[in-house]
Amino acid sequence: MGRAEDEVVTLTSELIQIDSQNTGDLATTTGEAEAAAYVDAKLREVGYETEVIESGAPGRHNVFARLKGADPDRPALLVHGHLDVVPFDESEWSVHPLSGSVQDGYVWGRGAVDMKDMDAMILALARQFAAEGTVPPRDIVFAFLADEEAGGAYGSHWLAEHRPDLFAGCTEALGEVGGFSLTLGEDTRVYPVMTAEKSIAWMKLRVRSRPGHGSMIHDENAVTLLAEAVARLGRHRFPLVLTESVQGFFDEITELTGIEFPTDSAAALDGAVAKLGGVARVVGATTRDTANPTMLQAGYKANVIPSVAEATVDCRVLPGRQEAFERELDELLGPDVEREWIRNLEAVETPFDGDLVDVITRAVQDEDPQAHTLPYMMSGGTDAKAFVKLGMRCFGFAPLRLPPDLDFTALFHGIDERVPVDALTFGTRVLERILLRA
Repeated sequence: MGRAEDEVVTLTSELIQIDSQNTGDLATTTGEAEAAAYVDAKLREVGYETEVIESGAPGRHNVFARLKGADPDRPALLVHGHLDVVPFDESEWSVHPLSGSVQDGYVWGRGAVDMKDMDAMILALARQFAAEGTVPPRDIVFAFLADEEAGGAYGSHWLAEHRPDLFAGCTEALGEVGGFSLTLGEDTRVYPVMTAEKSIAWMKLRVRSRPGHGSMIHDENAVTLLAEAVARLGRHRFPLVLTESVQGFFDEITELTGIEFPTDSAAALDGAVAKLGGVARVVGATTRDTANPTMLQAGYKANVIPSVAEATVDCRVLPGRQEAFERELDELLGPDVEREWIRNLEAVETPFDGDLVDVITRAVQDEDPQAHTLPYMMSGGTDAKAFVKLGMRCFGFAPLRLPPDLDFTALFHGIDERVPVDALTFGTRVLERILLRA
């Protein structure tokens, strides 16, 4: 077999061709079993002793392998990726989402950037290390996981609760979402290191009231009361709060570009963030909590006023803000609206410091002398939320050097998802440097 960068494109393409769509519903989710079997076979082919674990439901398979390091007394490093992808509508794509087509300098298909590209980098390097007899500085646990796209209940969180032994000795974790280059000016590139995530807090709202006939005057309509509350919440702007990770991101961008990020005015800050281009949609969401209504359910007949109306709201809360956020929610919703959390995974944050951060910075600068690393916060969430509970410091860094004009963040869960071939080989070289120095 060749070196990792020689097979990473093929591995990415073949992983994309495996259908592992995750709808969030066990009855309709394809599952990760086939993708896990593929990874397991590739690892066993080069001599790994693997463990394949079904995590709480049929077909939700995960693959683990451990590569022993030179110093058994050093804490281990977890390197993880997820095998599931979000669903797609084939009719919206210019290529088939499961084609894994390699054309126009890109690998195309669902999962190309989230995150079968990183899975392939990890797998290619794990294979190279075993084939060449490479011994890293410390133990590396390679983990390919299920169910990340639905919050990890049948993946990382199940594993952390039921099989913590798989992560024995791991004090740091490296996964998604970071490492993609942003070009500032003509020759300056920043590679964000994900050091924080907002919470994933999905909320059900419910109004109960007196039912009645649709033809009559009715002053206590559950649909109306709920709609008014949802509208208030959907239009509300939560206060600006800059955490350590977000402030660090702004400070570094200011130093590199001169762009100022004023915090005395929400409008002024939003205007400054907009200058960052496509990444602004992510960064802007990390300056405040958000609560976006996403689903409404009420009624069963046109002429019947129902007794219950419900809504689902996708809330994303900044680290340290949960209690204040809930107080603000209750003020907005009022006494007629019941609320309950149907999924509530806490926000996480770790400082942008330490040996692993230094290794990441040196590794990317060795491949790109114009590179700068900086901390950033994800507006969404990853499997890191499970691993923080096991005492790990979690960082997101899936290295990719991207064309300056590529709106990369729009490709996450987007139509015509694709990753540049050159970015894959670049990222594999950077990740190799990281794993051999970490």
